[in-house]
Amino acid sequence: MQFEGTAIKYGRDVDTDAIIAARYLNSSDMEELAAHCMEDLDPTFTQRVKPGDIIIAGTAVGRVRAMMSDKGQKLTTAGPSVPVEITGLGEVPEAGAHFNAVADERLARELVEQRKEEEKRKANAPITKVSLEDLFSQIQAGEMKNLNIIVKADVMGSVEAVKASLEKISNDEVRVRVIHGAVGAINESDVMLAATSNAIIVGFNVRPDAAARDSAARNHVDMRMYRVIYDAIDEIEAAMKGMLAPKFREAIIGHAEIRQTYKVSSVGTVAGCYVTDGKIQRACDVRIVRDGIVVHEGHLASLQRFKDSVKEVAQGYECGLSFEKYNDIKVGDIVEAYVMEQIEQ
Repeated sequence: MQFEGTAIKYGRDVDTDAIIAARYLNSSDMEELAAHCMEDLDPTFTQRVKPGDIIIAGTAVGRVRAMMSDKGQKLTTAGPSVPVEITGLGEVPEAGAHFNAVADERLARELVEQRKEEEKRKANAPITKVSLEDLFSQIQAGEMKNLNIIVKADVMGSVEAVKASLEKISNDEVRVRVIHGAVGAINESDVMLAATSNAIIVGFNVRPDAAARDSAARNHVDMRMYRVIYDAIDEIEAAMKGMLAPKFREAIIGHAEIRQTYKVSSVGTVAGCYVTDGKIQRACDVRIVRDGIVVHEGHLASLQRFKDSVKEVAQGYECGLSFEKYNDIKVGDIVEAYVMEQIEQ
């Protein structure tokens, strides 16, 4: 491993009681207080490290067994700005970690354990994801300064229009930033970017694929789908002002793939479908998605299983579907069925 930095040697006659007492103070960095103690109490304070010294680097601790220069030569001592390769640490520290040489091995190991506990606590801490429902409360609490948004649309002109419209609704408390905009269906990469940057995904005339939906549910990413630009602007602007009070929400109940089409004179075009997940219910609302783009949104006219009209068809079964006032369906289209659920106030 390679380190480049300043090594600090703690003198043997340091008031170790004062250093150890740092554990009981509200300080996240014990060695900072220890260094101050040394500068005040130890006239032999030096800035060199040698084999046998006890080293702390991040959450790694150990005794220096050997030191090598960048040219492979064995070193007996190293001063400031000298790059060295050392052996003896119990684990590999993170790149860029500062290292310190200390005299008290017990204190060093206590400090490392404290750091590990702090990292574990941060890793297990609940992560609050932004959503339009709690956006205003996060703004009021001072937790939200930038509202990051990812825009996906059916054509590039729509991406630019949505991006320009959303960025105009920034105010003094929160700035709207469109961190990514592209054409096509919402995919898993978009969800991962939103999870990493704490962003909301806005889809305009597009839908997420199955992997993106599953990933968004796992990572608690808020995805909003719109057909009209002004609906997106009004909803986000209302959320920023704390006036967002939706009474209904969309609940996806299932998807089906169109595998065959039939022309029926009295009905129109009937789609022979296979339910890929969830279920399809009679009289539900549907979207027809072609290559990730929404080509139609309306109501289901009929749901057939063989020659019988049925109330619902579950996953893994075939069925026949017809759509109100729409016949331009093709093999390979995806039918997304959904219902509107009332939100408890």
